[in-house]
Amino acid sequence: MTSPGIVATGVRRSFGDVHAVRHVSLEARAGAVTGLVGPNGSGKTTLLLMLASLLAPDAGTLRIGGIDPVSDPAGVRRIMGWMPDALGAWSSLTARETLVMTSRLYGIAPDDAARGAARLLAEVGLSELADTPARVFSRGQKQRLGLARALVHDPQVLLLDEPASGLDPQARVDLRVQLRRLAAEGRTILISSHILSELEEVVDDAVFLVDGSTVSSDRVAQAATRVRTWRIRLADREATAAVLPVAQVLGLDAALVPIDRRDLLVGFDSDASAAAALAALVGAGLPVAEFAAATGLLEHTFLDLEGGRS
Repeated sequence: MTSPGIVATGVRRSFGDVHAVRHVSLEARAGAVTGLVGPNGSGKTTLLLMLASLLAPDAGTLRIGGIDPVSDPAGVRRIMGWMPDALGAWSSLTARETLVMTSRLYGIAPDDAARGAARLLAEVGLSELADTPARVFSRGQKQRLGLARALVHDPQVLLLDEPASGLDPQARVDLRVQLRRLAAEGRTILISSHILSELEEVVDDAVFLVDGSTVSSDRVAQAATRVRTWRIRLADREATAAVLPVAQVLGLDAALVPIDRRDLLVGFDSDASAAAALAALVGAGLPVAEFAAATGLLEHTFLDLEGGRS
């Protein structure tokens, strides 16, 4: 069984009367990408700061690769790569100088630091901008440099806060490939993102935060299995003309089937029910051109949990 690279138990953190993190317990496995999902203000960044040894919890315990970030912050930083939401780099330094300087701070020899910087710049697609000052970088370029900076000391644990923010579509694909490669090497990756469709493509596990607390696995499972909307489109007719035949096959009231542009929106309580409906439509001779979930499972679960907040 894969061991947990990150463990949090009963963690709390307040700022005066503001309870940013009320009760967080989670595990992130080594060799896997774990998504940290929650709305603004749910405590994600505060939790990441505590895991990165930059903020002490008021209560609870944290372990990063078995190391306590409160009692041994230097030990955690030796094995962890931290990518905050904003780069926070020295604006006068070039991308290459940023990586070399960061490497030197980790005690990496000058020649090794230079070679590592060149390799990482190539991996994140910034080789052509290696000698460009970071201050002129776009948001997406700064994100790529931030990821490279988090990797300079070959960490076994990665904390990534909104790494896909500002990236163009190709850069997002490249990021997913890189994260999967890093996880396959046995690293622990905990990633926070508001772009749930991106998380869907890359994560192995997900932890949901609502109002500063992790949501229990039972509640997450319940949310994930509630009615989910699917898009249905027939190839040979407009949506208004498709409503009646689709409703007849599926035993629905045609007047209650919503239309969204070209698609019909139909809810199913499980993937098995959706599969049976697709089989019925095809079996009835209807030319189904599209039959897909309207939201990814992460987004569906997140929206259900948000809707159930008190």
